[in-house]
Amino acid sequence: MHELAFPLLVGLIIIALAFDFLNGLHDAANSIATVVATRLLGPVQAVVFAAFFNFAAYFLSLAFPSLHKVAETIGKGLIDQDVITPAVVFGALIGAMFWNVVTWLKGIPSSSSHALVGGLVGAGVAHAGLTGVQWTGLNKTLIAIVLSPTIGMLLAMLIMLATSWMLKDATARTAERSFRVLHLISSATYSVGHGLNDAQKTMGIITVLLYSTGYLTGDFEVPHWVAISCYIAIGLGTLSGGWRIIETMGSRITKLSQHQGFSASLGGSVMLFSASSLGIPVSTTHTITGCIIGAGTARRASAVRWGVARSVITAWVITIPASAAVGALFYSLTLLF
Repeated sequence: MHELAFPLLVGLIIIALAFDFLNGLHDAANSIATVVATRLLGPVQAVVFAAFFNFAAYFLSLAFPSLHKVAETIGKGLIDQDVITPAVVFGALIGAMFWNVVTWLKGIPSSSSHALVGGLVGAGVAHAGLTGVQWTGLNKTLIAIVLSPTIGMLLAMLIMLATSWMLKDATARTAERSFRVLHLISSATYSVGHGLNDAQKTMGIITVLLYSTGYLTGDFEVPHWVAISCYIAIGLGTLSGGWRIIETMGSRITKLSQHQGFSASLGGSVMLFSASSLGIPVSTTHTITGCIIGAGTARRASAVRWGVARSVITAWVITIPASAAVGALFYSLTLLF
């Protein structure tokens, strides 16, 4: 166990919750991109809508505790929890937050989740070397980087095709009215999935911090106060909005109809709930981007602005190594004190 003064512990928990808030701010676009792009809701309405359902994920997690597997993956599945110290947690959080701020200022929808993974791995390796890495959990996360947007894209395309066939005899007006309602429901479901998967990442960080400092013992279990604090923080972050990224996600990749918006958000919902049940910390940014591209491609491939999509993918590739480097740097700086 590593001794840590209580005020320093509180300070690290506040930094973790600040990351969670920034995660909500940065990833607000993921939850509301389709409803804003299709003008189903106004920007302010959409942000309040998404924030409400982000927090509603807390009640779902109470009903189904097995959905907290993502917190376990972050807390002990990437770096051996026995080698994690408060300095490692500090380096991980600052590395992730630094990358989030840079991409937010540039309007690039990178992944807060993978920024945290990168920061944690970078700080963990700087502290304990490669022997501290839990390769099974890390490999699972790295594979999800490729699979989540790919499967999301295919799901959205299939949903587009299936619903087009189901409503082939409906009038255009009836179909549009039906998809408006379905789109609103699927967007709410996606926001719940977003809150469920993303809030757990900070829950895992705070919980492993408590274990590493001796404030928790026994089996790895997220305290109730940690869970509700993280859901509140991510909800407030989403409520603050992320307007620069919303523009990229909502309109620059492709123009969306209500039908396409419904297909994208439903495909994303399926992906997020599946990943949470398997304990995989997927990127909500990657997932919804893949789904939006899939919904756009189902109409016609030329509807997707592939230049914008390529720049988004480039940001994905460099997120983990960039945040890992910053995480290792800030961990090293703690050795000076």
